[in-house]
Amino acid sequence: MSEAKRIVEQLHNAFEGNAWHGPALLELLADVDSATAAAHPLPETHSIWELVLHVAAWDDAVNRRIVHQKALQLKAAENFPAVKDKSSAAWKKAVDYLKKTHKALIATAKGLSDERLRERVPGKKYNIQFMLDGVVQHELYHAGQIAILKKTRL
Repeated sequence: MSEAKRIVEQLHNAFEGNAWHGPALLELLADVDSATAAAHPLPETHSIWELVLHVAAWDDAVNRRIVHQKALQLKAAENFPAVKDKSSAAWKKAVDYLKKTHKALIATAKGLSDERLRERVPGKKYNIQFMLDGVVQHELYHAGQIAILKKTRL
C-alpha cells in the first residue's frame, strides 16, 4: 500500500468510520442537534459547533498548504470561528462545510506521490506526510472532546 493510500484510509477512518478506537467524527455528530452543538456545558471549553468549525478550518488550511505550496497560518478568528447564527439550518451548513473541506483534503491526499509526501511544508520544519498524519490525530482529538461534551448533555 502506498503512503498516500494509507493516509487517505486513516483520514477516512477518523472522519467517517471504521476506526479501531470507536466512533469517528461524523458518527459522533450524527445525532447532535443545533442546541446541543451550540451549548457550553463545561466552563472554559469550546462548544461542539466551535470544534466542528475549527476542524473544518484546519482541513481547509492543510489542503491549501499542499495545493498552493505556500506558508499559511490561521488567524485566531479563523482558528475557532464564532458561532453567530445558532439555527438548525446554520448547524446543518456547518456540518456540510466540514464534510466539504474534508472531501477536498482527501482528494488532494489521494493524488500525492511518496516524493511529494516527503516535501517540507512551506514555513514549517516538517513534511506533508507528518502534517497529514497530524490531521488524523487532530480529528480524533477533537472527536474525543465532542464525545465528552455530548455526555454532559444526556
